[in-house]
Amino acid sequence: MENKIFRNFISNKGLKLTKERLAVLNEIFSFRGHFEPEQLYLRIKDSEIKASRASVYRTLNLLVESGLVGKVARTEKGNVYEQTFGQEHHDHMICDRCGAIIEFCSQKIENLQDELCKKNNFDGTSHNLVIRGLCKKCKRTKR
Repeated sequence: MENKIFRNFISNKGLKLTKERLAVLNEIFSFRGHFEPEQLYLRIKDSEIKASRASVYRTLNLLVESGLVGKVARTEKGNVYEQTFGQEHHDHMICDRCGAIIEFCSQKIENLQDELCKKNNFDGTSHNLVIRGLCKKCKRTKR
């Protein structure tokens, strides 16, 4: 399904669906979890399809624009992304020490966001909540 959505998106932009773009799409949808662009590039580099770093980054931007992939947060190493197509909405907690990413969903936060939008006569379409701090493991080893 994601192939069809991306094909239509690329076509509507007047672009071609190259083997490199398809390799990036397929690699992202072959695993679950969060990733950095460099990790994605290295996974593709080790496959039979070769794509440059620039192709990976440009395709990643197109995938975000298409709604198939989302940017989770910016860390000291760079941006972190995840596949969003077909996934339930969730928010993230990111450990500032080890980089662990914890996904969570809170109906209270969803309700509060709806209430705030209504109060301000605002039609909200999405939100991205990232809470930064220390995970349980890093809190135990805090110096």
